[in-house]
Formats: sequence, structure tokens, C-alpha cells
Amino acid sequence: MRLLTIAGSDSGGGAGVQADLKTFLALRAHGMTAITAVTAQNTTDVESVYALPADVVGAQIDAVAGDIGVDAVKTGMMPTAEIVIAVAERIEALACPAVVDPVLRSSSGVTLTPPSARDALVERLLPLATVCTPNLAEARILAADATLDAPAAAVALRDLGAGAAIVTGGAEGAPDWCCDERGHLEPVGGDTVISGADHGTGCTHAAALAVALARGESVVRAARFARGVTAAALAAGAEQIGAGHGPLGHHTLIGEDAGIATGAGRAAG
Repeated sequence: MRLLTIAGSDSGGGAGVQADLKTFLALRAHGMTAITAVTAQNTTDVESVYALPADVVGAQIDAVAGDIGVDAVKTGMMPTAEIVIAVAERIEALACPAVVDPVLRSSSGVTLTPPSARDALVERLLPLATVCTPNLAEARILAADATLDAPAAAVALRDLGAGAAIVTGGAEGAPDWCCDERGHLEPVGGDTVISGADHGTGCTHAAALAVALARGESVVRAARFARGVTAAALAAGAEQIGAGHGPLGHHTLIGEDAGIATGAGRAAG
């Protein structure tokens, strides 16, 4: 499988394209990148962000798509509206499964997707998403309704044009909520792992979901698999790395995805 991540780079190695590539590798997929921004960050803070020119982002996508090919794409940080537009044009041409992870803010509270880029994401990128994967706070922002609970937010995002939506990050022990490609609403349960090493959780979840979709899984089965993969990586997280939120333990995933064809293995829930 050939997986392309279009996202920001994390100099601390915990999130962004670094987390995506670790997930792809652990799940036996070839990972490729189109970097949207370079960040200076560590386990405690995002110190600076440099957005790449939109044409450079587009050129990265064109280069790998034209030679290697893409079986599924996963997007992350989109720091400018111009980048969103360039990415949307190319995802439309790729015509493969697309996971849109709207990374609006860092875990330390830094805005990564400003309002202009957020508006472009809703208008241009969301309608191309096979599935979008916001946490509840992000889903409320995208839907412009701070009162929504997770199930209602998943429905609202599909109503905005996404092919399906999975809203993560509810209360401790709560399921993720998936509004699938048929408009059917379903809870996605499974292990809940509380860890001080949770930097890159959303990226890992979305990357695992993209791998499952590339292998032909339905959105619901892919959602169960992605939640299980994320829980396993969280359980093996490296709390000793850095003074803040350490990275997930992607190494523990290697050899653990044999059940993906049947939705078994770590996809139970």
C-alpha cells in the first residue's frame, strides 16, 4: 500500500508527518509526504511555524503521485487557505480514499489552522473527504455550534459534505462516534488508555484509518481498527521522553495488524 500524508512536520518527532510515517511503517504501508509547514516544537510547546508556499506543497504531491502512485491520502495541518486549495485540487484528481484530520490547534493551545484556512477547509477539502476525523472541540468549531455532543457533531460534519465523520476525544471511557457513508450513526468503542505520552494521538488515529481504507475496509471497520491501533500505541507511549507530553509507542504496532482483513485483532470494540 502507498500512503501519502499531507501535513506539518514536528521537529520533536511526536506528531504530524513523523507520527504518520511511523504508523504507516508499523502497519506495513509505504509512506510518502507532502509537508505543509515546518514547526519548531517539542513535548511542551510549538515555538514557531513556517508555512511552505502552496506551489511547493502541490509540487510534492505531484511528484509522488506521478511516479509512485497513491492508494490513500491523509491530511493534517493546513496553515493557509492557499495550501488548502492546492491540496483539494490534487486530492480531487487522485480519486482515492482521503482522510481529512482537521488539525486546528496543538495540544499546547497554539493555533495551527487560522480562520481563513479553516473556512477553505470546510468549503473545499471537507467535501472531498472519505472521512474526516476531528476531536469534539474541532468538530464544534467546524460545524459552528459549541453545543453539539459527539454524535450530533458527526452528523453535522457529514451534512457539511464529508463522506463520513468520526468524532473522537469525548469523555474518558466514551466511544468515538461515526456517521458512516450511509449516514448511519454508530458508536465505536474499545480500550481507553490514559497516558502522559499522548502527543500525536490524533495523527496516529487518522493514519491508521487511512491504511485500513486503502486496504478496502468500510469506514466503520476502519474506525474500529484505528481506535485499537491508537490505544495500543498509547499504552506503549514513551513518557520518559521530554518534559511534557511524550510520543506514542508506534514500535509496538509492528506485526499487530493481521486482523485488519476481518476487522478482528485490535479492532474489537
